[in-house]
Amino acid sequence: MGAAQCGINAQKLFRLLLLPALAAVAELRTSQDDDFFGELPEFFPSDPPEPLPRFLLEPRDAYIVKNKPVNLYCKASPATQIYFKCNSEWVHQKEHTTEEYVDDTTDLIVREVSIEITRQQVEELFGPEDYWCQCVAWSSSGTTKSHKSYVRIAYLRKTFEQEPLGKEVSVEQEVLLQCRPPEGIPLAEVEWLRNEEVIDPEEDQNFYLTIDYNLIIKQARLSDTANYTCVAKNIVARRRSTTATVIVYVNGGWSSWMEWTSCNSRCGRGYQKRTRTCTNPTPINGGAFCDGQSVQKVACTTMCPVDGGWTEWSRWSTCGTDCMHWRWRECTAPAPKTGGKDCHGPVLDSKNCTDGLCMQTAPSSDDIALYVAVAVAVIVCLAILLVVIMFVYRKNHHDFSSDIRDSAALNGAFQPVSVKTSRPDNHLLAVQPDLTAAAARYRGPMYALRDISDKIPMTNSPLLDPLPSLKINVLNPSCSVTPQGGSTDLASKLSPQLTESLLGNEAHNLKNQNPTPQLEPSCSALGSFNILGGHLSILNSGVSLLVPAGAIPPGRAYEVYVTVHRRDHMRLPLEGSQTLLSPVVSCGPPGALLTRPMVLTIHHCAEPNMEDWILQLKSMSAEGTWEDVVVLGAESITTPCYVQLDPHACHVVTEHLGTYCLVGQSVNKSASRRLKLAIFAPAVCASLEYTIRVYCLHDTQDGLKEVIQLERQMGGQLVDEPKTLLFKDSTYNLRLSVHDIPHSLWRSKLLTKYQEIPFHQIWSGCQRNLHCTFTLERFSLVTTELVCKFCVRQVEGEGQIFQIQSTLSEELRPLDVEPEASATSLMGPTAFRIPLTIRQKICSSLDAPNNRGNDWRLLAHKLNLDGYLNYFATKSSPTGVILDLWEAQNFPEGNLGSLAAALEEMGRHETVVSLAREMKC
Repeated sequence: MGAAQCGINAQKLFRLLLLPALAAVAELRTSQDDDFFGELPEFFPSDPPEPLPRFLLEPRDAYIVKNKPVNLYCKASPATQIYFKCNSEWVHQKEHTTEEYVDDTTDLIVREVSIEITRQQVEELFGPEDYWCQCVAWSSSGTTKSHKSYVRIAYLRKTFEQEPLGKEVSVEQEVLLQCRPPEGIPLAEVEWLRNEEVIDPEEDQNFYLTIDYNLIIKQARLSDTANYTCVAKNIVARRRSTTATVIVYVNGGWSSWMEWTSCNSRCGRGYQKRTRTCTNPTPINGGAFCDGQSVQKVACTTMCPVDGGWTEWSRWSTCGTDCMHWRWRECTAPAPKTGGKDCHGPVLDSKNCTDGLCMQTAPSSDDIALYVAVAVAVIVCLAILLVVIMFVYRKNHHDFSSDIRDSAALNGAFQPVSVKTSRPDNHLLAVQPDLTAAAARYRGPMYALRDISDKIPMTNSPLLDPLPSLKINVLNPSCSVTPQGGSTDLASKLSPQLTESLLGNEAHNLKNQNPTPQLEPSCSALGSFNILGGHLSILNSGVSLLVPAGAIPPGRAYEVYVTVHRRDHMRLPLEGSQTLLSPVVSCGPPGALLTRPMVLTIHHCAEPNMEDWILQLKSMSAEGTWEDVVVLGAESITTPCYVQLDPHACHVVTEHLGTYCLVGQSVNKSASRRLKLAIFAPAVCASLEYTIRVYCLHDTQDGLKEVIQLERQMGGQLVDEPKTLLFKDSTYNLRLSVHDIPHSLWRSKLLTKYQEIPFHQIWSGCQRNLHCTFTLERFSLVTTELVCKFCVRQVEGEGQIFQIQSTLSEELRPLDVEPEASATSLMGPTAFRIPLTIRQKICSSLDAPNNRGNDWRLLAHKLNLDGYLNYFATKSSPTGVILDLWEAQNFPEGNLGSLAAALEEMGRHETVVSLAREMKC
C-alpha cells in the first residue's frame, strides 16, 4: 500500500514540475506559429509505463438548435493529455474545460474534457464535409483517437413539399392520402392525425403507412370520415400540413319488395300495390338516393260472389221394402262461386209411401237354408280344384333330379351347362370338356368363386378332373396366350434395330437415346467440353453450369447444354400449399458418364427461412414423371446430390444431368416468396386508348428477361423501374389499382375500383407472365403526357407504389434493337478463378482427415458450405468438390479474398501467399 502511494505521489510531483515547463514551451510556440500543436510529442515519459488510453466516453453527433451552442464531451483513461481536433485543426487549450481524477478501481488517471461549438463556427466552414470534431488522448505508451462526431445546424422548413388533399369516397373504397414533409436536418419524422388523434397502424390494421410517408386507408369505413393531418417534426420544430377532409359516403339501396296487397275492390275492377324502401342501406354522408319508384301498382279484377241455389226436387222414388220413398235436389242453380254462400237445407227428403198401412216381416227359415247350401257347394269345388293342380305339378317334376345342388360353381366363368342325374350307365362325361374353347368364347368379367360350404369345390368336381397340362406365357398387356414352346423363336422375330438397341455400348446409347434436344436460343447455352472443363451460362437468367476439370473422362468430348423451359407442358403439377420457386432447367446430355459432379446454378424467389419452408429439389424421370431428389435439411447418405441454398440462388452438385426445379411447401403463414413487379406501356400510341400492363413475376432474372423480350416484340417499354414485393402465404389476393389520373385529360375504362389476382394463381407459380391490363383513354390526341400512380399490394400485406410519367409519341419508328449474345461458354483454365497448381496444393493438404478437424471439413465451415458434410465425404476429393461449389457460387467475379481469408483462419499460410500472388497478377 505504501509503495502504491509513493508511486502516486511521484506522478503528482512529475506533473507539477514537467507540465508547467511544457505549457511555457507551448505559449512560446503559439506566439511564433498559429498551429498550437504543430510539434506535440508522441508520448511523455512516465514511470512505470502506462497502457494506451482507452476512451470511456466518446463525442457524439450534435445539432445546433437556433443559436444555442452545443458541448462535446470526451473522457479517457489513462491519459496525461486529452484535446479536441475539429476539421483537422487543433482546438486551443483555452477553449477546453478539463477535469482530472484518479479511478478508485484501477488507480489510473482519468481525464475528462469538453468544448463548446457555436453556430458561427459551423457556418464559417466551407467544404464538402460537415463540421466535425475528434478527441485525441495521450499516455506514455502513445496516442488514441476517438471517432468523428459531426455538428450540424438543425432546421425544419415551414412548407410541405406535398400536402394531403380531401376526398369523397364510397364505403369500402381504397383511399390514398399523400404527404411529403418539409426539408430539414435531422430528417423529420412523420405521423398522421385523425381528428387530432395519432393513427397507429398496429392498432387499426385498416391503415397502412408507406415508406414515403403516404397514408392508405385499405377499405374506407363510415368511421373513417374525419379530418386528416400530416405532422412532421424534429428537434427544431413541429409542422402541420393543411387538414384533408375525407368523407365516406354510402349510396342508398332498395330493400326487397313487400307482398302485393289484396285488391281494394270486393267486386269488379280495382288495383293492388306493393312497396319498398331506400333502407338497404340508407344513404349516409350525402350518398345518392335510390333511383326508381318506391311503389308499384297493378290493375286487378275481383269476381263478385255468387250464392248457391237449389234445383227443383226430383220425382219420388218407388216405394221400398221399408215402405219409404225418396227425392233429392242439388245446389247448382246456381252453384256457389267466388266466396258465395252454400245452399241452406237438406239434400234428400223422404216420407212413408203407404200412408202408414205398410207391414215389415222377418225372413223365413227356408231362405236361410238355401243360402247355407250354396256356400257349402262353393267351398267343396275349390278344394277339388286345388287337389288336381297339385297332382299335375308333381307329375311334371318327378323325373328331374341332380347330384349337383348348385351349378354356380361350374358356370361362374364358363357358359352355363344343363346337367341331369349321373347314373352308372351314363357316359356323357367320358370326353373331357373343351375348357379353352369355352374360355375363348366368354367375353364377360371373370369372377372368383366364393367359398360357401354348400357349393361343390371345383377341384373335386368330376367335370374338371383331370385338367389338361397347360403352360401359358403372357407377352403383352392384351392378355394373348401363347404356348411355352413358342418362346424359343422370340429372338428371331425381333428386328435387328431392337437387338442393337438392347446390346449396344454406352457411347451408342448416349448418342442415339439422348440426342441434344431442340433448344431455344434466347434461353439456352451449348458448348463442347472435354477433360479441361469450363463454364456454361445463359446471360441475364441466373442459370449456369460448371463443368469441373476432370469431370469428363479423358479422351471424350461432350456436347453440354443448359436450357430454361418456358413452355407450360414442362411445369410440374403441384399439391396443397406447394409453390414453384425457380424456373424448370435442363442440363445434359442426360446419362453422360462423369468422373466428378457438375454444379448447376438456378435462381429462386424464396425468402430462405428454413423455419417457414419445406424446400425440395425435384427432377423429371425418363418417363416424364416428377420425382423428389432431396428435401433440404433432411439429407441422408443415399442422397444423390447436394444443394447449397443462397439468398437468391441454389447450387445443385450432381453427377446426374437432367431436368431440375426447386419447389417449396409453406409450413406457416410467415412463408413468403419474392415477386418482381414490372409495368410496361406502348412506346408508340396513335389512338385515344393507352394500354398499361402490370406484370407479377418470379423474382428471378429469367422471369424478367422473358417478359422484356416479349414486350419488345409487342412494342412495349418499361415506364418505371421494376420493384420487389414480398408475397406471403396468407391466402389474400394481390390488389392492383390506379390513382391520381388527371380526370380533365384522361379517364379509366376500368369498371371497378381495382383489379385482383387470386392468391392461388400467384402462389402456385405455374402461370407464366401473369399480368393485369389497365386501359386509359385520353379525350384528345393533343394530350401527350400521362402522370399517375399505380398501387400494387397484397391485401393485409406489403405493397409498392409506382410513379408513372409517360410521354406518348405518334411516330411509328422501327425498334433499333441490336442482337445480343444469349449465352457464354468458357472452356479450359480461363473458366476458373483458382489456378490449377494452387487448387492441387489445397486439395492435397486438406483432403486427408485431421484429428484436430483442420481439414476440408473446416474449409466447408469457413465458406458456409457445410449444410451436409457427408455428401463431400463420399467423394474421392472432398476439397475439390467444395472448391467447385465455391467457383459456381462466386461466378463470374470470383473474389479470391474470401477464400484466402478462410485459409488464413485455418493457418494455411503457404497457400494464402500463393493466392495473394495470383490476386496481384
